[in-house]
Amino acid sequence: MNGLHKIGYRAQIGLLAVLSVLISGCATRSAPVNLYDFGPLDAVSANNTVTAPAALSIAAIQVPAALNNQSMLYRLDYVNDMQPRSYAGSRWSMPPAQLLEQRLKARLAQAGTVVLSGSEGANTLPVLRIEVDEVMQHFSSAQQSRAQLGLRATLFNGRTLLAQKSFQQHAPAASADAAGGARAMANASDALIDELIVWLAGLPPPQKK
Repeated sequence: MNGLHKIGYRAQIGLLAVLSVLISGCATRSAPVNLYDFGPLDAVSANNTVTAPAALSIAAIQVPAALNNQSMLYRLDYVNDMQPRSYAGSRWSMPPAQLLEQRLKARLAQAGTVVLSGSEGANTLPVLRIEVDEVMQHFSSAQQSRAQLGLRATLFNGRTLLAQKSFQQHAPAASADAAGGARAMANASDALIDELIVWLAGLPPPQKK
């Protein structure tokens, strides 16, 4: 009996060990993460008569530390508008500043502008520097939210400041989730970029150095 008891005890220990491994594997197996970007770029309307700059150098977009990652941020304004939160199962495909920079360069190129990076054209072209202040989905209730995007654009000719302006756009989300926020943020970014291009087109041409 004593031997059988020992065998039974060892079997129980072995079974517990197997169960422990299985439970541990289930606990560490993360759910798939949904990745979002700003989607395909729409074609320019034939009625769009805004003349974009002929050529422009764009410096890398600057962001605060909280935005220098792939987190999709939101605020429950109706609960606590001073607490930023992030979606657990959803991420941007790259940090939002990079998505915005990619979108801006593509939209300018689409409008006929020769676009160079800051290092490539800093000595010969005006340089556009952008600092992003906010990339956030705001919930006014559990069912309603909007994407809000804010930035400051500064245009330099060498070390000479030519112009500076702050821009802010928001767009309603069709659904109260990360997918709705991503689509709304794409709409807000496109509207803001169009506004930025109009601003650039209205500036006097820089003096040759």
